[in-house]
Amino acid sequence: MTGLDLPAVITGQKGKPFVVLSNSLGSTHRMWDAQVEALNERFRVVRYDTRGHGRSPVPDGPYSIDDLADDLVALLDRLGIERAHLVGLSLGGATTMRVAARNPERVDRLALLCTAAHFPPAEAWTERAAVVRGSAAAAVAESVVARWFTEDYLLAHPVTAAHYREMIASTPAEGYAGCCEAIAKLDLRKELSSITAPTLALAGRDDPATPPARLEEIVAAIPGARLQVVHPAAHLANAEQPDIVTPALIEHLAAPLTEEK
Repeated sequence: MTGLDLPAVITGQKGKPFVVLSNSLGSTHRMWDAQVEALNERFRVVRYDTRGHGRSPVPDGPYSIDDLADDLVALLDRLGIERAHLVGLSLGGATTMRVAARNPERVDRLALLCTAAHFPPAEAWTERAAVVRGSAAAAVAESVVARWFTEDYLLAHPVTAAHYREMIASTPAEGYAGCCEAIAKLDLRKELSSITAPTLALAGRDDPATPPARLEEIVAAIPGARLQVVHPAAHLANAEQPDIVTPALIEHLAAPLTEEK
């Protein structure tokens, strides 16, 4: 198992439990800005850019979910982190599920936001990969942001909408496309029952990309997992509703592990 050397931003309290935040397709570690200040008060927080995104290396695609999981485990190894709480949204959620199933000894608690165990149809992802390779990620930025936030939120927050469109547009084409291809091949349904980390799933009620039914499927398969539906919120529920999502994350991650053993 070999992973890329990904850049990371580390903040928060030295000596406190580690929380590692994993991002959605087309975003950077900045997608967690609304959570960082509160998490820093209780945890040592690690944010990183997924391969092919932000400041990370951009190898030729296609990528696989195991590539992304290897990258995350390699990051833990490089930072000397034996175990951490993992929090992932969308593609980041799939990455953290794969690590929790494959490397359970590295995971304390798991929080899954607006994600799924599989993302059919595969053709939609391979087609998007082809569009981005041909025309850059800017070609999909407008349509992606329209799925990331509810219409009312976008109308009320034009500066935020522009920020996220630029985040997507600046993603390297090969990195975005390679991750699309990882999503196209992704199917974690058979391994969900092997996840032993206490798990919280958060769904955006208005999320067109991963509606609550996708999170219900995950919660039904992971022993002891629980679901919270956030509304109004679309795919980037953490950014649209930080006053709901951030306290829910802290409550889950700060709970004693002994209570469920």
